[in-house]
Amino acid sequence: MKKQKADAERESLAKELRLLIPKIDSEGLAFLVKQARVHLYNMHVEELNKAAKAVTAASAKSAKIAQSAGAKRGQGAAKTGAEKLRIEGTESGSSFYLCYRNGNVMFSRGEISHLVKIVNAPGTDIEIRERLYNWFDRERKDIFALLPIKDKADAHLKALAALLKKSFKFRG
Repeated sequence: MKKQKADAERESLAKELRLLIPKIDSEGLAFLVKQARVHLYNMHVEELNKAAKAVTAASAKSAKIAQSAGAKRGQGAAKTGAEKLRIEGTESGSSFYLCYRNGNVMFSRGEISHLVKIVNAPGTDIEIRERLYNWFDRERKDIFALLPIKDKADAHLKALAALLKKSFKFRG
């Protein structure tokens, strides 16, 4: 029933868009195409993030089981480091996961390169944090769901800047 309603709504919107296209100038059409591409990219990123969260959840569950088994054998339960901010690369090196607590967000190699340029550009600590915040706000708002960043001066931005500097060499 929900699928039929969603399909009907989608068809209605598509019909309305087809009726509007002849009335829109080239600049407006170019804008709509760009927005559609951004939306498709964001949908793809959401799918990848869901898959990555499932992998992280499975890893956390297996770590918890292993930790529990170790405790049963009389070993001390070590912290899993789930709170720690870290970056993990994929085997191919084409993308990276920014991990925090039990979640993560995927970044492409190009996005990571851009972030590394931001944190290595001249400026004070607060200027670097502000540039990072502005980039995330403009390009990747999904980061705010992972990291509890309150504002441009947030300590998570400082930790992320330090992690990027430590993890990647800057070739300016």
